[in-house]
This record gives sequence, C-alpha cells and structure tokens, in this order.
Amino acid sequence: MADLSLKELVEFMAKALVDNPGSVEVKEVVGEQTTVVELKVDQSDLGKVIGRQGRTARSMRTILTAASTKLQKRSVLEIVE
Repeated sequence: MADLSLKELVEFMAKALVDNPGSVEVKEVVGEQTTVVELKVDQSDLGKVIGRQGRTARSMRTILTAASTKLQKRSVLEIVE
C-alpha cells in the first residue's frame, strides 16, 4: 500500500462512511508534540461518523493512533461540527 499521510487516512475513512463524500473536510494542525487532525462532515452525516455510543469515532481514533505510532508521531482526531 502506498504511503498515506494521517490526513489522507482520516479522509479516506470518513468518505467511506458518509453519504456526501464531497462535503468531507480534513485539516491537519501540526503542533510541537501532537498533530491534531480535524474532521468536518455534513451535518446529516455526523451520526454516521460518530456511530452508536461513539463506536465509529472510537474506531477511527484507534486506527489513527496505530498509524501514527507506526510513523512515530502522536495524533488526535477531533470531529468538528
């Protein structure tokens, strides 16, 4: 598999989940120690990204953590409304 950035990874996962993939926006804010990946989706798709009791969001955060550990970075996923 080609090298994906953390931003591209989150964008790929989000677009696979939502009904309006065109409205998915991902911003990467690089700090000194931690990278914050901000995910913004259409209001109607918010539930799909968060999932029941936050399960989908937790799974996305787990995958992001695993990927960033492999890249020897620290990252956090924030879902912005």
